[in-house]
Amino acid sequence: MKLRNITRSRAGRIGLVAVPAAVAIALVTSQVAQGAVPVSFSISGSQFKLTADSLVGTGFSQYAGTAADTAGTEHAVISANIGSAEITNLCQSVVVDTPLGTVGVMITAGGGGAPVVASGLQIGMTDLLGDASFENIRIGVDASTVSTDVKGGAGDFAQDSDTIRIDNLQQTAWTTQAATFQLRGMHVALTGGDECY
Repeated sequence: MKLRNITRSRAGRIGLVAVPAAVAIALVTSQVAQGAVPVSFSISGSQFKLTADSLVGTGFSQYAGTAADTAGTEHAVISANIGSAEITNLCQSVVVDTPLGTVGVMITAGGGGAPVVASGLQIGMTDLLGDASFENIRIGVDASTVSTDVKGGAGDFAQDSDTIRIDNLQQTAWTTQAATFQLRGMHVALTGGDECY
């Protein structure tokens, strides 16, 4: 399944776009924090930023793909898949211009020794910075043959590994989707435009 199909899924979609959305975010993510519902964060026409002290995962693959925004515009992304992950000190932010001025939504979670836990994690990103390590990595495999359940197109360049660890993570992305996403210690806040980095 290519990322363009994933990003159009209606299951648990949350749009972080304006002030009224903050109420809906709080309601839905309170259920997500308990692991009660599948979740897909999808930003309407805006990229978002994410930081974490560390991301530790199993079952990793990565290849080129595309993601569509709500206007149907396709954007080139790096598609990353992680079977299960623990994320320490997660911060996710998006900033948009509204009739009330610049508004940001910032979500933090996973501190105090209780990391965020995700399964079936899929990310459509455009930039990633951090200190990474892998176990049993394969680089240059066909994207249709990667070891994860979600695969890319035949003939596309890809890599996969049994495990992945990224410390001091900074990421810019269009989409993040997970089968389950437990946001322990979650805090959702409106800002005047502050971002995670």
